[in-house]
Amino acid sequence: MDLDYVLRNPHRLPMLIEHQRIRCTPVSSGATGTCQRLTFDDGQEVFAKFASRSPTSPAQPTGPAAAPGFMAAEANGLRSLGEATDAVAELWAATDELIVTDWISPGPPTEDAARRLGRELACVHQAGMPTYGAPWPGFIGALPMDNREHPGPWATWFAERRLCPYLRPSVDNGALDVQDAKAVEALIDRLDQFAPPPEPIARLHGDLWPGNVLWGTDAAWLIDPAVHGGSRESDIASLHLFGGLPHVRQLLAGYEEIWPLASGWHERLGIHQLFLLLVHAALFGRSYRASVMAVVNGYLR
Repeated sequence: MDLDYVLRNPHRLPMLIEHQRIRCTPVSSGATGTCQRLTFDDGQEVFAKFASRSPTSPAQPTGPAAAPGFMAAEANGLRSLGEATDAVAELWAATDELIVTDWISPGPPTEDAARRLGRELACVHQAGMPTYGAPWPGFIGALPMDNREHPGPWATWFAERRLCPYLRPSVDNGALDVQDAKAVEALIDRLDQFAPPPEPIARLHGDLWPGNVLWGTDAAWLIDPAVHGGSRESDIASLHLFGGLPHVRQLLAGYEEIWPLASGWHERLGIHQLFLLLVHAALFGRSYRASVMAVVNGYLR
């Protein structure tokens, strides 16, 4: 069995795995779907993500099953990133049930790789999008993300499409209480006061927390995108979440070689981070309350 056959017939990949025609190694991942490293008879290796459970271990998916349309959204995102940078795994095949990309051997984080990734990320942002949102339905983690195209301004779009949709679920699951929600709404009402300055709409990775940078043996790679048009500061802010990306200062130095950030960007990090923090609250519950409210209270003081 060889890779060329699989690329011509990607819909047969689950059957080939089930019948042990391809060597599979489960890949531990927090990503939606089930992830596998596939090794072919000639030694070629690829990465495969399945929408649901793997044929080789049906009782042990590595992540939550993907909703219909998830794989198409991720494939569109990988293609969109690939138009602007080489710092993304090449997409070999995609169906409604799976995607297949290059296998990237992991390596240690390095300052040189971070600086190169910063330059590549700036190029992605400069590639732009025609409007806020994207031409395809979106997902953020396992949740739907409203990608309907929106003309702006940024504060209106960000409030309507990136914050409000995840506030009610965060209350419903107990992550936030009613008073918390009122505070979030108060910040949303004042969002234009904290908006980034007018800039061209950037092409965003869209879910660029540190876990979605894959450190390879000689480079860093963008993975698991949720691509859409927005403010480039949102990707920069996400890189500072959850302990921050290793060597983030070097990444920023590389970024600013290509496209310097607007004055005051650091003071706006929390506003942008509130999107992913609310998503995490909606997905995982009350453990994210403190992070959400720290941002909100910091701007409402």
